[in-house]
Amino acid sequence: MSNVSNAASDGENKRLAFMQELIGQRMSQSVSPVGRWLNGKLLDIQEASMEVEYTVREDMTNPMKALHGGIAATILDDIVGTLVYAMGREFAFVSVNLNCDFLHAAKLGDIIFAKAQVVRAGKNIIHVEGQIHDFEGKIIAKCTSNLIQSSFKIPS
Repeated sequence: MSNVSNAASDGENKRLAFMQELIGQRMSQSVSPVGRWLNGKLLDIQEASMEVEYTVREDMTNPMKALHGGIAATILDDIVGTLVYAMGREFAFVSVNLNCDFLHAAKLGDIIFAKAQVVRAGKNIIHVEGQIHDFEGKIIAKCTSNLIQSSFKIPS
């Protein structure tokens, strides 16, 4: 079970509630410009987990028409960051590291699924894991990431 703490001052996490209203939609309203470019479909978001579906487009592939490793890392970084943002903390968190393993290929046109989950949410550091898998559950890439609280206060 995750050690997750929501620091929203009034007890209601408005960011999470907003994101939950977008379940089933393309992420054209993502707070992340990269997230809007990736254009995933939000499947689920909870206090400590998130899942997004993507279609591998040509502009996401390498010369072999497979998902580019840098794009896989971008997907993972974007969903772990979005999940931490949705926790409703007062200050922004930024990545300290992103450790990725690339295990299988996804081809042009494939539907892939990215999941993120908070493993531990401390006061200053949040540890998150992410995974991209295909329709059959084969792991394409996975990551761990630590995000640290910044001095940037997120506007209400």
